Amino acid sequence: MPRILLADDQQDLLEALRLLFKGEGFETGFALSPDVALSELKTGDYDLLLMDLNYTRDTTSGREGLGLLGQIFEMDRLLPVIVMTAWGSVELAVEALKLGAKDFIQKPWDNDRLIRIVKTQLELRESHKKTEQLEAENRSLREDRTQMAFVAESAAMKPVLEMVERIGPSDANILITGENGTGKGVIAQAIHRASDRSEHPLNIVNAGGLAEGVFESELFGHVKGAFTDAKTDRIGRFEMSDHGTLFLDEIANVPLNLQTKLLRVLETGEFERVGSSKTRRANVRVLSATNAELPTEVEAGRFRQDLYFRLNTVEIPLPPLRDRKEDIPILAQSFLKRFAKKYRREVVGFSSSASGSLLKHQWPGNIRELSHSVERAVLMARSNTVEVDDLGLRPGASAAPRLEDLSLDEVERYLIRRTLDRSDGNAKQAADVLGLSRSAFYRRLEKYGIKTQV
Repeated sequence: MPRILLADDQQDLLEALRLLFKGEGFETGFALSPDVALSELKTGDYDLLLMDLNYTRDTTSGREGLGLLGQIFEMDRLLPVIVMTAWGSVELAVEALKLGAKDFIQKPWDNDRLIRIVKTQLELRESHKKTEQLEAENRSLREDRTQMAFVAESAAMKPVLEMVERIGPSDANILITGENGTGKGVIAQAIHRASDRSEHPLNIVNAGGLAEGVFESELFGHVKGAFTDAKTDRIGRFEMSDHGTLFLDEIANVPLNLQTKLLRVLETGEFERVGSSKTRRANVRVLSATNAELPTEVEAGRFRQDLYFRLNTVEIPLPPLRDRKEDIPILAQSFLKRFAKKYRREVVGFSSSASGSLLKHQWPGNIRELSHSVERAVLMARSNTVEVDDLGLRPGASAAPRLEDLSLDEVERYLIRRTLDRSDGNAKQAADVLGLSRSAFYRRLEKYGIKTQV
């Protein structure tokens, strides 16, 4: 239930306002002076202040009210304030608006207009709160993704770094592909930082995690009354990302019937909030990511080809951690330093056997799995050095990943690599062993970025 603080030196006027707002389901508090108003705002949880500009010291200049406004906004810049002025004091109202008041009414007021103004400001405040909550969620997601440190000194990562440097400053839509846990979100952040939009928001959405019923509302916003729970207007992620970047993770999981709506905003920048016919525009750069093979999804009719082309101006494929062994010690040490600080543990390094175990492990969960293993090790370490047992790696996992933990593409990649190893890197021999034609085998090598002999 919204709470409104009423500030005026006339008791009968305050009582009339109390009865008016009670009929609308609002709670009210009283303040007969600026000092009492400040005290109430410090101790009470109010959603809006309706205040007079003239108090007992004088009744015409409005200086007490204007002074109160300045003190209020030092405490809470987002509190909506509506000022009341006597007829003919519009100049005072304008000055109050310049100081930060949201609106004004003249005494004697019109009840309908006053209620309408108050409701509008309360709805805007609620919308601001939800926006702040979304921004806090995004900050948390960005912090989580940043935990997968952007370490890239291996040869396998050089093409990725070159792509980020080359296309980061552009406005091109980019599709980032790779297995789960390879750091697609970290690359998205690097691209955003390299762009001209870096001073504007990077908003992160798990596109595949949105239920059909909230997909449009989450991305495009809604207006009050658009559906049962739409109590107020709400802006969507595209609007929040105006002049910035929107990162759509797990893009392959967007339901087919919703892909058309996403395609339209990518093509035109135009959209409507749910329940509204007003067309809005947003200047947004879209980055997307998936661990699925989108061409295969297109062929199967589960993903729109035109949407795929819109998302895929440039594709950045990320190699799995097992293909960038040189980065493992640096990543592990980076995680160790961060988690030791987080948990206040005096752990400074890895034993030689633990370091060897890190290099031998296949890391089916990639960088995310490495991060979790090092975090566990920091907590389990009995000294200032991590031992093999502290890492909690599965016995036999260094020899081969469990197939049930891998996707179909990951299994195929693994089998091709194992066969190439047994064939001493000879592609023709490996193709024969796998029962593939040379052209089919080379297509798979290109698909997975595997280098071989002739």
